[in-house]
Formats: sequence, C-alpha cells, structure tokens
Amino acid sequence: MPVSIRDAQHSAADRAWIRSQYGEYLEDLSRLSMNTGVFPAAGEFGEREPELMARWFADDSSHPLIVLKDERPIGFALVSRPPRNQRETVDFRMAEFFVNPKSRRLGVGRDAARLIFNRFAGEWEVTEFLYNKPAVAFWRAVVTEYTAGRFKEATAHGEVRQFFRSGAARATRS
Repeated sequence: MPVSIRDAQHSAADRAWIRSQYGEYLEDLSRLSMNTGVFPAAGEFGEREPELMARWFADDSSHPLIVLKDERPIGFALVSRPPRNQRETVDFRMAEFFVNPKSRRLGVGRDAARLIFNRFAGEWEVTEFLYNKPAVAFWRAVVTEYTAGRFKEATAHGEVRQFFRSGAARATRS
C-alpha cells in the first residue's frame, strides 16, 4: 500500500477532487469541535465556498497536495507559508490535512505527513484545535516519531501547536 503525495496546484482533476471532499472535511471538523462554532458546518459559507477554495490554488504561498494510496486520492493537505513579516519563526504551516475516514488508522496519514515534511524542508508549525482530541493525538504521535522527540509544543488560545525542523533543515541544524 504505497502512499504518495502529488501537487494539486495545476491539475483540474485534483482541484475538483479536493472540492468534492471539502464538505466532508468541514463536517468532520464541525463534529469534532464539539459544536463550539469554531469550525463551520458544511455549506455555511454557501456561495463563498468556491471562492475560498479558489484561494488555495491562486495563492503562491499555498501548496495544495493530494494524498494518494496506490495512486488513488484518499486525502488532501494544504501547506502554507506564513506572511513574509512572520517568516522569522516558521517556514511552513500545515494549514489543512484530511484523510477520508475509510483510509484512517492504516498509517496513511502518518506516511503522507512524513512525505510532506521531507518535501518542504525547514521550520514547521502544526496546529490543532485543543478539543479535537483525535487530531491532537495524531499530530503529537507523528511529530514525535518524525523528530525523534525533538520538537516544542505550546498550548494557547484553544490551540495546540508543535514546532520543529524538517528534512535537510533538521539534519543540518540539530
């Protein structure tokens, strides 16, 4: 079951696939946020949803990716670069990450995260909503394994954040 990632920036089919999954992603976040209102319910943005998704593909500081298992799309990720005035702390943020429920707990998300971290070498920040317990547990485990425990974690304003170096940056700056 090989896992891979593919740049979705220039593929109409990949962009359409991400859009088709986005409602399920929002529903997942809404359910896991314990109805706090932090995450929108699917369809809440109405006619603006296509506009929001279009930004992913138009912004040169974002990198939309498709997660593939055996060459079939099963998830997506959005890696973003923070605004230029904030780049002194991190190079990349995991802005969005979704694996469809049928493909979870098979190591696919972990393998995809590792591929993404290696592809974008540098200083990283991964953020989870504090009450999304499955996401907090997933990212803690993934980041701990990836960094061999060499990361910092902070909790503030209802978010858990992991900070670490990835890829070549990790090897040269450790």
